[in-house]
This record gives sequence, C-alpha cells and structure tokens, in this order.
Amino acid sequence: MNDDQLLRYSRHILLDEIGIEGQGRIIAAHALIIGAGGLGSPAAVYLASAGVGRITLADGDTVDLTNLQRQILHLAERVGQSKAISGQTALAQINPDVAVVPIAERLAGERLDELVAAADVVLDCCDNFATRHAVNRACVRHRVPLVSGAAMRFSGQLAVFDARREDSPCYHCLFPEGEEVEETRCAVMGVFAPLTGIIGAMQAAEALKVICGAGEPAIGRLLLFDGLTLQWRSVNFGRDPQCAVCGG
Repeated sequence: MNDDQLLRYSRHILLDEIGIEGQGRIIAAHALIIGAGGLGSPAAVYLASAGVGRITLADGDTVDLTNLQRQILHLAERVGQSKAISGQTALAQINPDVAVVPIAERLAGERLDELVAAADVVLDCCDNFATRHAVNRACVRHRVPLVSGAAMRFSGQLAVFDARREDSPCYHCLFPEGEEVEETRCAVMGVFAPLTGIIGAMQAAEALKVICGAGEPAIGRLLLFDGLTLQWRSVNFGRDPQCAVCGG
C-alpha cells in the first residue's frame, strides 16, 4: 500500500481483525456484483469505499425514475442510461482507485460461468430465482463464495454460501429449484427504501469478511429482517446430502 492508501483505509487498518494484511487482501480482491439495483447499489458503494480493487458490476436494465426511491447509485440525470454504466460513474467518484468493470447485460450461460470463475466473491443482488439458481450453480462449480440478499416490502433476508467449506450448504439446499415459489417483484409488491440499504450494506459486510478472513460469515444461517418491528431472526440450516447442486 502507498501512503494515500494507508491514510484512506486507516480506520480499517486500526481494527485488529483486519489490519494491514486484511486491507491488502481487500485491495487485491475482485468482487462480482450481479444486479445494480436496490441491493447492488449500497453493496457496491461500500465495497468501493472499502477499497476492493476490482468490481465487476453486471445489470442488463436501464435506470428508471421509479428506481431512484432506493437505488442510490443512480441519479435523475442518468435516467435511461445502463445501470451498469451509471454505477461505474458513481463508484469512480467514490473511489477512483477501484477498477469498475460494467457489464450491461443479464448474465447467463458461459458468460456467467466465466465471470464467476474470475471472482473472489460473488454478491447476488438480483431479483429473480432463475438467475439466483444459475449464480449458485456457477459458484459451487468454481468454489467461489456467494453472498445472497433479498428485499421485498418491509422484509429482508441474507445468507452466505461458501463451496470451499465442506460443511457449507448452497442456495439450492435452502431453496430447491423446481419447488413452487411465488416470484414477486418490487414493481408489483413495493419495497421500503431503507430496507434495500440495510440488506445491501450487510451483503457488503459479509463479502468483506469473506475476503479478509475477519469474524464468522453467516454460513448455514438465514438471517430474516422485519423492517416494521426492527427485529432480526436467525434460522439455522444444513447442507442437503441429496442436493442436486452440491450434494455427493
């Protein structure tokens, strides 16, 4: 680290759990954020401000006026612009030392596989189960840690999956693909603006912990947040030995 970096990240370096070595890992890390919306916005802001050296920001949508209530990466002047490009612009202003790679497409197939394989940690900030399961399969295949978040109405959830650990379940263990799950979108159900900031910031926190090895990530735990009562609930779950994705 140079002198400017030592000063910029001094409050991290003062933490015994991070220190110079941990901050060095953060600077050397590559995070893939899938979705630059309500969750991806705060997650990206905190990863960039913390100094994650390379952030790939993938989103196939464009900025809409209805996004601005909660998607803090974007501004009114960038309505109609690709969310990935808008996010790159915002993050460059926060920390110009971070290399932000915008991917203005919905990831799938070989492209998703390639980007997951190149990352040190993946943050699932998308809004549909098909993409969530595809991301999970790629993370298991390439043994890349996955930080998953979701937010709807006043309810949020968070979990971490790390295929490098033998005891870690995967997303499919928790939400098996093929089961009847109601697909809900913010456009239909609504979402409390600060909720996305709470869950997205926690995704960034868990990703940073995974990168630098601080503390214990939420592996094998589903954290459920009720924004109306300001209460958290933690539900433990284990790896399914019969899981079609990570079992056997």
